[in-house]
Amino acid sequence: MGRPSPESAVNLAERIEAPRQPLPRATDALRPATAAAAAVEADRGSLDVVLALRHAGARRLKLNYELVGPAGAPVVFVAGGISAHRHVAANALDRCPGWAEGLLDAGRTLDPAKLRILAFDYVGADGGIDAPIDTADQADAVALLLDALGIDALEGYVGYSYGALVGLQLAVRHPQRLRRLVAVSGVHRPHPYAAAWRALQRKAVALGRLQCADEQGLSLARQFAMLSYRTPEEFAERFDAPPDICNGQVRVAAEDYLEAAGAKFVARVTATAWLRLSESIDLHRVDPAQVGVPVSVIAVEGDRLVPMADAVELIEGLGGRGRLRVLRSSFGHDAFLKETDRIDALLAGELFGAAARRA
Repeated sequence: MGRPSPESAVNLAERIEAPRQPLPRATDALRPATAAAAAVEADRGSLDVVLALRHAGARRLKLNYELVGPAGAPVVFVAGGISAHRHVAANALDRCPGWAEGLLDAGRTLDPAKLRILAFDYVGADGGIDAPIDTADQADAVALLLDALGIDALEGYVGYSYGALVGLQLAVRHPQRLRRLVAVSGVHRPHPYAAAWRALQRKAVALGRLQCADEQGLSLARQFAMLSYRTPEEFAERFDAPPDICNGQVRVAAEDYLEAAGAKFVARVTATAWLRLSESIDLHRVDPAQVGVPVSVIAVEGDRLVPMADAVELIEGLGGRGRLRVLRSSFGHDAFLKETDRIDALLAGELFGAAARRA
């Protein structure tokens, strides 16, 4: 199937327009857990399983999960990018902010006072597997986790970026395990431009290893990645300042931001884990015709990693099982982490609104 033009996406999609949120303050990520979050029932554990990896054979590994919400409530699985993990938001077991803090606040669509929110650490995220990992492997791991927890079917699966790829695989390989999928900034195959970005990032890590500078290589790869996640419009707003001359060298305004992002990433992710999960994105392939559940695809205008035309191609392949929503944001691929109010409004309609009831 040929790639549709971006213009056709505008005609096929429902566009969401809203005033742009202000840029987040540096202190936003450090806010403490609310009393409501601390009171919500939570469970965290690890399961020993044997998983048959698509490209590397059977492996014995641990599946680390976190399940937050009242017993008996509908279960929604939430999964993020390759650096996301089982701790989605602050709760009674862990009051530290999670990777999607804000989306699980009281009154939100994913409020854990009303739903059970399940998340896990991706296979390979601990750096213990130095072999190719496929998104299909992650989907099979989700199915194993559901079996172990006695969950027959998820009310919904909300996947952002890499999590959307895993959700699509789950909808192909285990469609009986979920009733509805919301795929945000993730489609059925990687775009060649995005794959080239990731290949260069992996070369930066390889070069760092040759120089016995693993952390520096991984930090540089993360800094390259930040440029692909965000947009020129955001950088123009935040970093439109003349360069400085430091010790005889020119330093542009965005360098402090990029270096801080790299340092933060290196402190919590190993090079092996990042390399193998980065490769996993490029191994991803799904035939939309084989997806067995209703899918809401949320695409972001200006996302350079997942172009609008690819979202349209996925919707066309899904036929009557797909619905496309479009979000305009200067945050690009990272909009799902930054546009909390607007993403929440979309989730309300796609998971539990009229669109979901019609599916």
